[in-house]
Amino acid sequence: MRVKTGPTRRRRHKQVLQRTKGMRMTKGRLYKVSREADLHAGQYAYTGRRLKKRDLRKLWIQRIHAGLSQIDHAPKYSRLINFLKLNQVHLNRKMLAELVVSDFPTFKHLVESVSKSS
Repeated sequence: MRVKTGPTRRRRHKQVLQRTKGMRMTKGRLYKVSREADLHAGQYAYTGRRLKKRDLRKLWIQRIHAGLSQIDHAPKYSRLINFLKLNQVHLNRKMLAELVVSDFPTFKHLVESVSKSS
């Protein structure tokens, strides 16, 4: 007895069309075109998830640098990171950037104490 693919095929087509809903022209309507658009969208999403990590790290570094420029006689960014490692302060760039944005006096105190002890 042969197996017919009606319900399975319909479900698969509906899933793809649901994911491409809202795309322009026939990409959101026709299955063949829609499937290809879905594959490309998946590749872009995969790449984007990796780029996001890079972009956020860049943003954190920029925020730390901006915070250091507001402090008199503060070390450069690279020196600060080195001082933190030498003093065994285990704060990552994300947390340092958060300190700059939300609690600047604490960041300033941290920078001054770390740079004096080194």
